[in-house]
Amino acid sequence: MMAFLQNRSISLVDMYIDNTEPSENVGQIHFSLEYDFQNTTLILKIIQGKELPAKDLSGTSDPYVRVTLLPDKKHRLETKIKRRTLNPRWNETFYFEGFPIQKLQARVLHLHVFDYDRFSRDDSIGEVFLPLCQVDFSEKPSFWKALKPPAKDKCGELLTSLCYHPSNSVLTLTLLKARNLKAKDINGKSDPYVKVWLQFGDKRIEKRKTAVFKCTLNPVFNDSFSFNVPWEKIRECSLDVQVMDFDNIGRNELIGRILLAGKNGSGATETKHWQDMITKPRQTIVQWHRLKPE
Repeated sequence: MMAFLQNRSISLVDMYIDNTEPSENVGQIHFSLEYDFQNTTLILKIIQGKELPAKDLSGTSDPYVRVTLLPDKKHRLETKIKRRTLNPRWNETFYFEGFPIQKLQARVLHLHVFDYDRFSRDDSIGEVFLPLCQVDFSEKPSFWKALKPPAKDKCGELLTSLCYHPSNSVLTLTLLKARNLKAKDINGKSDPYVKVWLQFGDKRIEKRKTAVFKCTLNPVFNDSFSFNVPWEKIRECSLDVQVMDFDNIGRNELIGRILLAGKNGSGATETKHWQDMITKPRQTIVQWHRLKPE
């Protein structure tokens, strides 16, 4: 059983071990770790940040830290918000109780620094991943870690095909499969399905959905949807394709999306996939697309 746990934790933490230098400087974070063996409790102290980038018009930020022990994304803790500073001092302590050392070594500490924004979505400043199997808890270690800019392109990829028959005005989208989808659930997996909207400009006309595929980051959908679009309108429409994570309890979460568009579709520029479909009518054009987070 122990060997199984160790093997399992290595495969998980391998996803997060990253020794590369940050691609841009987004500041540093100072924190310390301690483990209470008697009470099987991890004690994390978030001390301070320094040289954070300014995200607000005032030339400052309102930073706070979100703390997660991956792969458990459901239980997040957050520090207080420090107003108008690029060198915040938090000095806050968090306790993770009921974590035997073997269980803890299968976890990855994720510290994500955000800039609080009252009127819109909080901006991501940077993040740190620390596999806890790499930490010597007998030392009560303290760390200064360079924050890494948030990964914007790790949502996965989707293989789709497009085909248009001008004679009967039928546009067919086939969702073949996805790979390397972002994990949204505690088990390190997702329950993906795809939702598709046919749009004219910004107006949504018709919605379709695939079935839900349980516990996978590489689903094979093999599902086709046909829409009636006259030839003279084919460059004005677009398909908003959203890969979602189904959730029994909370709201279904967006994993990533693509927009397949004609020139005027929703203000988007014509995608190459769409162009190929129009220039090769009646042919099925297959292409991989990188999913975007929003």
